Amino acid sequence: MNYIAHSDAERAEMLESLGIKSVEELFEVVPRHVRFPELKLPKALSELEVTRLMSELGNQNTNVLSHPCFLGAGAYRHYVPSVIGHLAGRSEFFTAYTPYQPEVSQGTLQVIYEFQTMMGELYNMDIANASMYDGASALAEAAIMAVNVTGRKKIVMPRTIHPDSRALVRTYTEPQGIVIEEYATAEEAMKYVDDKTAALLVQQPDFLGQILELQKLSDATHAQKALFVVSAYPTAMGLLKPPGDYGADIVVGEGQPLGMTLSFGGPYVGIFTCRNEYIRQLPGRIVGQALDKNGKPGYVLTLRTREQDIRREKATSNICTNEGLIALIVTIYLSAMGKQGLRQVAEQSYHKAHYAAAEIAKIPGYELVFDGPFFNEFVVRCKSVEKVQAACQEAGIIGGYALSEVYSDMADCLLFCCTEMNTREEIDRLVAVLGQI
Repeated sequence: MNYIAHSDAERAEMLESLGIKSVEELFEVVPRHVRFPELKLPKALSELEVTRLMSELGNQNTNVLSHPCFLGAGAYRHYVPSVIGHLAGRSEFFTAYTPYQPEVSQGTLQVIYEFQTMMGELYNMDIANASMYDGASALAEAAIMAVNVTGRKKIVMPRTIHPDSRALVRTYTEPQGIVIEEYATAEEAMKYVDDKTAALLVQQPDFLGQILELQKLSDATHAQKALFVVSAYPTAMGLLKPPGDYGADIVVGEGQPLGMTLSFGGPYVGIFTCRNEYIRQLPGRIVGQALDKNGKPGYVLTLRTREQDIRREKATSNICTNEGLIALIVTIYLSAMGKQGLRQVAEQSYHKAHYAAAEIAKIPGYELVFDGPFFNEFVVRCKSVEKVQAACQEAGIIGGYALSEVYSDMADCLLFCCTEMNTREEIDRLVAVLGQI
């Protein structure tokens, strides 16, 4: 939004209409000791000077497009087809709000409907909503939905779920008196699912990159009549069987890898899918296809009114909006890539990560922490995380994620990631840098 300053004459007219003599009088209700704190602001700059200053500051940022990047941990650098910007940037979509009036919003409604269809196919689930804020809030909403469905008040989850998602689950559920139990691994968490458990929450692949055996987790959860909830990396579905094949009741995910740049952490888009029998408890909006009076297909918000989400403690959800523009981007991405394109992205990510892991493991002083199957992220133990990160920075490489940030027992470990964007030359360069430490 452009800033348009008011003239002195306009300010004087405003004050006169309010019956006061100065702008300061507007703030009389604010205690004097906090009313006008001293601000050490620089002198005013012209538009040209501000543009130059902001460009200089922006150039200090590390550009993931011009540096080899091996950092994942929940946000991934994937290729973004140019068609996305051309279509998503059209004013019809770019300025649209969630459509309450379907008669004038058919384009946006159709895109959301197609997004829902694609998300259902991606995870092999019956129904999807119009999107959530992000993957973390989608998982938190899934926990609340499981409580509403089962009437139970306990959620079990492993610490191998993304730490931000775990924190948000706690934030959402604590005011409702929902008990959250955390265990070291998904296999350990599975053992503590009982007849008081609403759901077992897991991540596929997990935060440490490991691919889980979903079937045994699903069977153990359903044996206690609890819901099985999976947060799944959508790109991995190009190579792995979808959670729906294992009987998952709710599947959520972060849609950022499907056509979104890293964007300094957002906005992203949450994916939320479930079985048909739980559709009435599904948070957020749902777009359905109908027929108009002439028998032509049309699209409407269906099954739930907006008021269903704003009834405070009686609401089925904390969410009454969606990330429509980012959902549009995901829809364009999947339409452009197709099934084979998504599979190629997944295969390249998988094979490049395994090549990198094998080469790093050959270097003295480095070892892979886990020997199980992984997708495109893997954990490496090294002698000095600080030296590795410093060496990578000096070499112009965006290195791995220091797991000491979230796991106290992994202070000597780094989480590395590869996608289709990483070339063999970049991987060999990383290996060479690590070998020199």
